[in-house]
Amino acid sequence: MGLMNGVNNDEYVRLLGAWPSPFVLRTRIALNLKRVPYEYLEEEDTLNSESVLNYNPVYKQIPILIHGNKPIRESLNILMYVDETWLSGPPILPSDPFDRAVARFWDVYIDEHCFTSINGVAVAKDEEERKTAIAKLEQCMGLLEETFQECSKGRGFFGGDNIGFIDIGFGSMLGPLKVLEKFTGVKFIHPENTPGLFHWTDRFYAHEAVKPVMPDIEKLVEFARLKFNTSIF
Repeated sequence: MGLMNGVNNDEYVRLLGAWPSPFVLRTRIALNLKRVPYEYLEEEDTLNSESVLNYNPVYKQIPILIHGNKPIRESLNILMYVDETWLSGPPILPSDPFDRAVARFWDVYIDEHCFTSINGVAVAKDEEERKTAIAKLEQCMGLLEETFQECSKGRGFFGGDNIGFIDIGFGSMLGPLKVLEKFTGVKFIHPENTPGLFHWTDRFYAHEAVKPVMPDIEKLVEFARLKFNTSIF
């Protein structure tokens, strides 16, 4: 998405990212949801990027959202900033303090357990490690199925009638998860084992804030082959 003409420098929004990153995807979905015009800057070599080193000297990672001249780092932190800064569009986090705490808890869980398990399967040194990582990822899906049933309250998304914090946090992992399903033969999101997540996935992909920025699965497959260089890819 390009910047609108006449945007004040203090409101000028840029996003430093890389297309395969699920964490960058989160930010793009949030900005789309809030209808925030922004300039997307693809960083092909994030480890040696002068912009990344300049705006995130501590972690040297993307995404980095630059609002005016203010850099905001770390994807979940960025989601909260976007939600609090732009009131246009639906809220990303619930208004109730307890529900907000629950949403933050599950997004941290997704990063610390689900994403690490996805990587764990890809980099497993042997079949035993691979089975352990797959079992952990299946456990993650089971817990997220229960969480969906509790948080959605019978509606279409974790956030209720529209996508919210957990939807964006977990939805950004669907690309890597689908790549993993394709090459392991294991269906982590299944209509019988995880029926809520199974139908939620279709709704998430079709959402107007998601559809234009979701990476192509075949491109992700090729990226994974090059990155991990393992037998499963």
